[in-house]
Amino acid sequence: MITFPNAKINLGLNIVAKRPDNYHNLETIFYPIPLEDALEVVDLPGKTDACLHISGLQIDGEPNKNLIIRAYDLLKASFDLPAVDIYLHKVIPFGAGLGGGSSDAAFMLRLLKDKYKLPVSEEMLLSLAARLGADCPFFLLNRPVLATGIGNEFTPVSLTLKNYYLVLVKPDIMIPTVKAYSLVKPEQPKVPLSEIVKKPVEEWKNLMTNDFEKSVFSHYPEIAEIKSRLYDIGAVYASMSGSGSSVYGLFSNLPELPDDLFPGSFIWQGECRY
Repeated sequence: MITFPNAKINLGLNIVAKRPDNYHNLETIFYPIPLEDALEVVDLPGKTDACLHISGLQIDGEPNKNLIIRAYDLLKASFDLPAVDIYLHKVIPFGAGLGGGSSDAAFMLRLLKDKYKLPVSEEMLLSLAARLGADCPFFLLNRPVLATGIGNEFTPVSLTLKNYYLVLVKPDIMIPTVKAYSLVKPEQPKVPLSEIVKKPVEEWKNLMTNDFEKSVFSHYPEIAEIKSRLYDIGAVYASMSGSGSSVYGLFSNLPELPDDLFPGSFIWQGECRY
C-alpha cells in the first residue's frame, strides 16, 4: 500500500505568548499544498520489526528514530502488527517549515490503520498523532485550519486559494527552531489572523505577517532577498513558512522563472488545491 504525504505552508504566524513550560502560544493558518513524499509499506515475513528505507532527499538523523518508525511503534504497542519494510521517497525538503516529517508520521498512522483494518477511531488516530508532534494531527485533517495553542488546537477556516498558484523556494540554509524562537519577542497582534484571512489575498501583503521573519531576515539576508524577488516577479503575497527557511509566493498566474533567479535553491511550483 502506498500513500503520498503532503506538505503545508503557514499563512501568517504570530507568536502571542511564552508559556510556563517554555513553549510558545501562537496563531497561524496551516494550509496544505500538493508537494508530496511517497510512502509505501510492504509485509516482511519472517521478521519481527520494521525497517525504514529512504530515497530522494537526504534526511538528518538515524532511520530507526524517524517519526515514521515511532508511528509504527505506537500502533504496534496496541495491535498485532506484522514486521514491515517501509519505503520513503523524500521530496519535501527537511528543516524548511513545511511539516514534512510530521506529515510522513501522520500518513503512516492512517496507512497502517487502513492496510491492516485496525479498529481505530478517528478520535484515537488524532490522539496518537498528537503524541508524535503538535502539528501531526493537522495532516490527518488536511484542510485549512487556524492553529492556536502550541500549534495543536485547530479551528476550520473558510478559505480557498483555488484560483492561485504557488511558487516555493527553499535555500540551502537550515535554521534551528529553538534558535528561531529565542529571537522572537511574543506579543498580541493588533488584528487577529482569523480576521485578516477573510480579506482578499491582494490585501494580505500589508496585513499578514510572520513574526519569525524580522530576526531570521536579519541573520540570513539571502532569505529576505528570496521574498523580495517573489514580489518582483508578480506575487500577490509572499512569506516565509514557519520558522523557515522556505519562502513561498502566491500568484494569480504561474510565472516563468529565469534559471538564475534562485541559484542553489530547491524550487517547486504548483496550483493550490484548497
